[in-house]
Parts: sequence; C-alpha cells; structure tokens
Amino acid sequence: MSGAALVWCPFPDLESARAAADALLDDGLVACANILGSIESRFVWEGARATGSEMAVLFKTTSAALDDVIERLGALHPYDTPAIIGWHADAAHPATLAWLGGGVSG
Repeated sequence: MSGAALVWCPFPDLESARAAADALLDDGLVACANILGSIESRFVWEGARATGSEMAVLFKTTSAALDDVIERLGALHPYDTPAIIGWHADAAHPATLAWLGGGVSG
C-alpha cells in the first residue's frame, strides 16, 4: 500500500480552486481537496514585493500519485508560475491510508 502525500497550492479565486479540485477528483488523482478559504499572500514577484488575496487548497493523495498530481495541477492552474508544493507524509492513520488507497486510482 502506498503512503500518504499532500499538495499545497494557492489559486487566484474560488472558481479556479473548485475547478482544479473537481478535475483532480474526476481524474482519480486525489481523494480530497480542502479549500481552506481566502488567504493574504505576500511575496516577491519579478523583483518587487507584492500582495494578493488567494484561495488556499490542500490536496490529499497517495505517495504513488504525488508526481502525477503535481504535473496535472500545473497544467490546470491559471497562473503561468503556480506555487505547487507536494510532500510525502511521514505518518498517517491506517484508516486514512486505506481511504486514500480506495479513493486514488490515477
């Protein structure tokens, strides 16, 4: 059985966050997408400090699907340079691993 993995990604608005979440769910690449709500982003872009309002999303998947989730999310994302960060979870409850294994097929 594959381990658990997470992917963090901010979106410009709720609609694009929902569209990406639905596409990844339909593709069988994630078992869940938590749309966490509006966040204030402060960052450096093209050498200048900037701020913006974004929607934060945390995707839950398997370790085996992590690279595919990151690649697909990059293709779906409306930004030219999206911030997509994924990592393997060090530990997960056995029931969570079973749920992820049953929900992720891609």
